[in-house]
Amino acid sequence: MLPVPDVLNVASVANVIQLAVAPAFLLTGAGAMLGVMASRLARVVDRFRELHESGGWSHEQKSLEMHTLLKRSRWIHLAISLSTLAALLVCVVIATLFAATEVGWNPSRLVSLLFICAMGSLVAGLLCFLREISISTDIIEGFPK
Repeated sequence: MLPVPDVLNVASVANVIQLAVAPAFLLTGAGAMLGVMASRLARVVDRFRELHESGGWSHEQKSLEMHTLLKRSRWIHLAISLSTLAALLVCVVIATLFAATEVGWNPSRLVSLLFICAMGSLVAGLLCFLREISISTDIIEGFPK
């Protein structure tokens, strides 16, 4: 005789999958943002190397640009770190939903807290990214027209 699947268990797993879809989309968006941030950091690093190899610290204008690049790299690094933390917290939310279903535990408070922390981290990361963009546009505005 074939075992009959536990209908309630299948329904609860299906419900958890539905609950995990929204955080999974958030994870996709955070991943896309991380890609943009990483490419901006790579451009900052490349420009810094270019200036450094051409004796950048000796000339006042180059030195000023290198200091600005250092500031930008710190902000973008912080943005990447916070956004990565947000993505990790979303992963923990999804894992917690599935683990709680398996053990029959109600994770609503923990999931809420983790999700709030993830959103706070993502918001902070995006604010750091916005600050880095602001610093980069300040450089452009400083050039003569």
